[in-house]
Amino acid sequence: MRNHEVTDAGPLLNGSGELREPGWSRSLVQRYSRSMIKAPKFRIKEWDYYLVVNDGFAAAFTISDDGYVGLQSVSLLVFGQHPWEHTETVLNAFPMGKLHLPEDSSSGVTEYRDKRLQMRFEAKDRKRHITCHFENFMDGKALDADIVLDQPPMDTMVIATPWPKKRRFYYNQKINCMRASGEVRFDGKAYRFDPGADFGTLDWGRGVWTYDNTWFWGSGNADVDGHAFGWNIGYGFGDTGAASENILFWDGKAHKLDDVVFHIPESGYMDTWTFSSSDGRFEMTFEPVLDRAACLDFKVIVSDQHQVFGRMSGKAVLDDGSRIAIRDVMCFAEKVHNKY
Repeated sequence: MRNHEVTDAGPLLNGSGELREPGWSRSLVQRYSRSMIKAPKFRIKEWDYYLVVNDGFAAAFTISDDGYVGLQSVSLLVFGQHPWEHTETVLNAFPMGKLHLPEDSSSGVTEYRDKRLQMRFEAKDRKRHITCHFENFMDGKALDADIVLDQPPMDTMVIATPWPKKRRFYYNQKINCMRASGEVRFDGKAYRFDPGADFGTLDWGRGVWTYDNTWFWGSGNADVDGHAFGWNIGYGFGDTGAASENILFWDGKAHKLDDVVFHIPESGYMDTWTFSSSDGRFEMTFEPVLDRAACLDFKVIVSDQHQVFGRMSGKAVLDDGSRIAIRDVMCFAEKVHNKY
């Protein structure tokens, strides 16, 4: 059944290490447990990724344990007259569970510390506190961040996706529309977030992947006539026959979409994109401002990433037929190819 919603609480995996019930849900009703995975530790991938966006700038923070490699990264992006971005990454060999990432996103601490980078995510009392100190982030200058995301009771996008290969799965939660306060400080400037206008998003992922994957993902948040509106769109990752991850959020309630297609121009990532949907409920135009491109080729580990930030305009349709119009909302859409 397409867009099957999982509503019964229980373990994510069965005794064979397979997904018990592929599909989507509004919260983590299926419980992830690392101990139930039937795969080598070096194949398990776990990460927490936060993106906080202002109309003029954004910051991203990642703590990840991808089995045989850990990637801890911070990005600062500025969308002004002369857009620029810088991403700095610390690599760790064979963490394989040593970071002890929480098995539930709703509470607990995700933390990484070494002499150069100290980064901490704490979820408590419906708030998410991000702190970071990154020595020599760029040009010998440090970056510091102290940000709080407010998460009132709300629906989220959770998807349990299998691959045809046995004991391979992807369990992912996207949380949109969290109002952001606090700041990032770099090079004598404070980049401040205003909860009246700015939002953060969480991408929380756990699973065992296949080696070679390409995915498309896009997300954004905005205030529309006094209502919090957000979207998550994506495809290309695993077998999504049970459900897609395409969804709208309006005042904390989820409105499920069917298929959405990214139309990326052959002329280049910085030309105008369009988005269309099989149900006609997400029709958008996207004007790129900045391509956060990264390409790594270590033969066994390959990554070609284009996370493009820009302004989205168009219409979305809620479950009851209400039409939501947006114009020039700063957000991102990406295409990523990984082998690892």
